[in-house]
This record gives sequence, C-alpha cells and structure tokens, in this order.
Amino acid sequence: MTVDLDLPADFADWLTLREPADAAARATDLVDRVRARLTGTRPLVVHDLGSGTGSMGRWLAPLLPGPQHWILHDGDADLLARAAADLPPAAADGTPVTVETRRGDLTRLTATDLAGASVVTASALLDMLTAEEVERVAAACAGRPALFALSVVGHVRFDPVDPLDAEIAAAFDDHQRRTVGDRQLLGPDAVDVAAGAFARHGADVVRRPSPWRLGPKDADLFEEWFTGWLDAACEQRPALVGPVGAYARRRYAHLAAGRLTVLIDHRDLLALPTVNP
Repeated sequence: MTVDLDLPADFADWLTLREPADAAARATDLVDRVRARLTGTRPLVVHDLGSGTGSMGRWLAPLLPGPQHWILHDGDADLLARAAADLPPAAADGTPVTVETRRGDLTRLTATDLAGASVVTASALLDMLTAEEVERVAAACAGRPALFALSVVGHVRFDPVDPLDAEIAAAFDDHQRRTVGDRQLLGPDAVDVAAGAFARHGADVVRRPSPWRLGPKDADLFEEWFTGWLDAACEQRPALVGPVGAYARRRYAHLAAGRLTVLIDHRDLLALPTVNP
C-alpha cells in the first residue's frame, strides 16, 4: 500500500516559493556536526527523504565535502525528475555530485532501503507523518546521522498582535493533527515524538530553531502561506469562516503599510549515533 501524504496539486510551486525562506531558516551549525561525523567517508552517500524539488540538495551539497552521491526518495515522479535535474553538479571542494531517484512510499522505508547511507536528510516531512511512521523512519536511519529540517512546532507570532491570532493558530494546529484515513498526523508534535524515537534507536538528538521571519519584502510567500493557514483553520473550525474575512483584510492592510511581520517557527532535528557506524 502507498500512503498519500495529501499534497496539493500546486505543491511544486509552493516548494519553489518557500525555498529561499527555508534556506535562510535552516540551522547551519548542525551541518558542522554532520561534517565532523563524515570525516574520512568517501564518497558520501546522502539519502534525501521526501526530496520534493530538491531544495535540501541545493542547500546542503555545496556545504559538504565531496564526492557525493545523492539518492532522492519521493512518491511523485514529476518532483523526482525536477529535483534530479537541478541539484548542484559539484560539492564544496569542486568534486562531483551525482544523483539517482527512487520512487516509493516514504512511510515504509526500512534499513535495507537506506543501506550504505553516510547521512539521511529530509525537510518539512516529520509533521506529515504518524507516530508509527516516525518510529519506522528512526529505525531505518539507526546507526547513521539523520538531519530532519523545518518541522512545524505550532508557534506563529504576528506583530502587531490581533485578537484572532491565537484562535486561528490553535485551529490550524488541530488541523495539522487531523486524521487522514486511518492515519493520525503528528503535526506540531512531530519533533518531540521523533526525538524520542531516535533516542530509542541509539541516537543523541540535537534540536535547533529554524523560524521563518516574513515581512513586507516577502509578500508573495506571506500571501501563499497565510491563505493556506486560514483555509486549514476554517476547515478545522467552520465557525471561523465569518470572522476570518475581516481578519484577513486587517492583516493585508498591515502588510501593505509595511507594518506586518510574522514569525513561523520550525525546528531542525539532528540524530547522531552514539557510536559511529
């Protein structure tokens, strides 16, 4: 069985729009820790889970020593083709970066699927999984560094504050924890659940904040994120549909006046094996 991760039809456009904000938010000190564990390992084999359009590879490959071989995992063939065509051709030291793709169900990966990996990576994935699926991912990654970036943690802060902020944020968080078929999504609880799962599989876990900080210069990304945030909140609590119209008008007026900023918090998680693989 292949699990549908409930991705929108325009998901590739959304990934492209958010890529600069993701790159600015990622916790770069965790890359230093990864590099320290990779000393003497050549070539590096990086398995990227839920690779999307390849943003993790574009960001991380130039920061790692080469040569590197990236194995991109995703359930969408079009995304895989797009990602494979757009990864950097060279690593930090000019050595080549090669790519292969594997289409499949990310929730069913095993240690065999990740055999030979020097490091496992993912972005914005954990919060779309269930506790059981996160446990399987942690088991599959056991014995090697795993860097899971940009998971939502249920913290959104606007300036200026509006009375409806907290209610909409709470409804959005509940939507992130919704049940899809027989899957109970973790949403903002994912990082804590994953930290426990990786620890049970013999890893030391480090967490770092990786927030988006959006303002008037990020109007396109703000509008796309804000629309999705409101839609999800209203789907979860239909009573919000009425007041959300006026709320959105207030927020767009603040943005147009150059007064609005929003912090959308995420966490990056690095799991390092207690004993080197």
